[in-house]
Amino acid sequence: MDEVILASASPRRQEILRLLRIPFTVIPAHNESVINTALSLDEAVLQVARSKAEEVAASNPERTVIGADTVVSVGGQVLGKPKDEQQAHEMLTLLGGRRHEVITAVWVCRPGGGSGFWDCTGVEFYPLSSGEIDEYIKTGEPMDKAGGYGIQGMGLRFVRCIQGDFYTVMGLPGAKLWRFLRDM
Repeated sequence: MDEVILASASPRRQEILRLLRIPFTVIPAHNESVINTALSLDEAVLQVARSKAEEVAASNPERTVIGADTVVSVGGQVLGKPKDEQQAHEMLTLLGGRRHEVITAVWVCRPGGGSGFWDCTGVEFYPLSSGEIDEYIKTGEPMDKAGGYGIQGMGLRFVRCIQGDFYTVMGLPGAKLWRFLRDM
């Protein structure tokens, strides 16, 4: 497989590409798109992933560029990355003892066009005490992750069960991406 450009600085997405043995270079997109609430959530997240990929592809039209975006949805509320510790605490309190969905969308730009897909995984948390949440926030781990937790890190303490692709929760549905690139 030819080297691709990952339009994301996410260490988790980089780790997944390394696991898949997809050679890549990182050129992060700089413009953070906003979720379009007029669209269904999966289509809105796909639009953000597309925006990121197209931004980087504009400067690299001869290369394959992968853009991705991840959001958490619980009870109709969309959670991105927390802005501060207070917001992280609010998010984790909201997620405690409940099921939520993690949607990761991927857009791939290639010379001559692009296309994408999205994947959704259900995650259920154990009930969380305020003390558990505070201890977790002190690690700094929640601050750059959708929903304020990392399933691949200490956030695993909270996960009762998942239904779907673990890697979608991590930020890039690996098997689906592999097949998508192979079939393009």
